[in-house]
Amino acid sequence: MAYRRTPAVQARLDDRREAVLRAAAALLADRGYAACSMAAVAERAGIATGSVYQHFSSKAELAVALFRTVCGREIAAVTEAAERAADPLDGIAALVAAFAARALQAPRLARALLAEPADPAVEAERLVFRRAFRDLIAVRIDRAVALGRLPAQPAELTAAAIVGGVAEALVGPLTDGRPPEAVLPALVTFTLRALGGH
Repeated sequence: MAYRRTPAVQARLDDRREAVLRAAAALLADRGYAACSMAAVAERAGIATGSVYQHFSSKAELAVALFRTVCGREIAAVTEAAERAADPLDGIAALVAAFAARALQAPRLARALLAEPADPAVEAERLVFRRAFRDLIAVRIDRAVALGRLPAQPAELTAAAIVGGVAEALVGPLTDGRPPEAVLPALVTFTLRALGGH
């Protein structure tokens, strides 16, 4: 008969996995992907390296799980910001402002999420993240077009261009430490002009 984990054992394993991900996220925010070796994550979590391998078979698998966790939080935060606005253009502006503000408040983490060289599996997840961000903008573009607030346009293509433009525009400020108030108004203005809004 195959061994079946009890709920208590499974809960301990789940807690340990979450502790590993928390340690990896802290390391990522402090020092980037290159520093997220299995041994370094284990040390940050206060466990043996072998214990990390019980949950993740490789650094790439850990990095993908980490990327999904951290990006999931970012998507949730910008979605919440966009949903507070009744007008779709205001929602797009709020989304871009929230994304950029969060990036500028955690520049090392943002560089890791947006631009730092990483494993191919992480690069694939980076595309998923960008598409999720794109889709949040595209649905609001479609609403604004339907309301007559924007000219007709291919929403997905426009949104992808905005995501790419905003990410590229943040690379310099994330490196040189410019404060959000020096960057956010210009990014929002760029976004609204790119859409054809006022």
